[in-house]
Amino acid sequence: MSKPEILLETGTNEFEILEFFINEETIDNKEIGGNYFGMNVAKVVEVIESPNLESKNYSVNPCFLGTIPLRDVVLPVIDLSIWLGMDRVKHRYENIIVTQFSNSIQGFLVSGVVEIQRLNWNELIPPGNFIRSMDTKSIIGMVDKGDHFIQLLDLEHIVSDLNPESIEELWKTEVKADQNYKTLVVEDSPTIRKMLEKNLKKSNFQVNMTNNGAEAEKYLENLKAQAKAENKTATDFLDIVICDIEMPLVDGFTLTKKIKEDTELQDLPVILYSSIITNELRHKGESVGADFQVSKPDMNQMAEMAIKLIEGQ
Repeated sequence: MSKPEILLETGTNEFEILEFFINEETIDNKEIGGNYFGMNVAKVVEVIESPNLESKNYSVNPCFLGTIPLRDVVLPVIDLSIWLGMDRVKHRYENIIVTQFSNSIQGFLVSGVVEIQRLNWNELIPPGNFIRSMDTKSIIGMVDKGDHFIQLLDLEHIVSDLNPESIEELWKTEVKADQNYKTLVVEDSPTIRKMLEKNLKKSNFQVNMTNNGAEAEKYLENLKAQAKAENKTATDFLDIVICDIEMPLVDGFTLTKKIKEDTELQDLPVILYSSIITNELRHKGESVGADFQVSKPDMNQMAEMAIKLIEGQ
């Protein structure tokens, strides 16, 4: 199964996921299904049959199953069930979902694949008390399909947790603004939020955070009300918006479009970022008025570009 062409209209708040499942074993050795998960199709390269890998006793992390050759690539494989704390029932025919994002390629072992689902971001329920606390950092949110729930995974968190040094090195920046600029960061992943906040503060930014586009909309509406009450403009309170593209409730494209169509906010520079900025995504970002777009492997450019946009360079 190869990755299909993604054809989604910009600003419609739609996205596509690959739905898959993990069969779990109970204490009394009974097999149960119903553990459905999803990952963004934009990060999926293909789905292949698993060569029946076993966890290596000498592995630093029990999730790591070793590597397999995939054409001209040596593919590291992660057992997703171990990461999620599940006791997977092993079958002869299982799948590896090959993914590529944040300058890395890896495979995730799962029980099987269901289908590609086209969804609206407002269908994604942010994680809350209904998800086990041990899983909340790995789960972006849930989708209610009526007869079952799909849990959407935060793949960046999983990979960065397995290899934190490489991510920290990737995002290093030595840039520092001459004055304290105010930024709104819109990001649903706790891992990425933490790293962005750390790097921007180091570069002399005052950082305000929201978890998704819907929260950002409320934040900006409150900002407009404050500006009106004090006879000021929104840009007196905020210098730039830095926003993930893929988020629950309201995505980055939709949020950017609303900002640029709002006469009180349209002068705010907006930086969009994603795991991979393809030509298609770049075109979509330009069509909604994004001032700059960057992929997560190049996030070390974030502070420098934000300063340039604010200062009109």
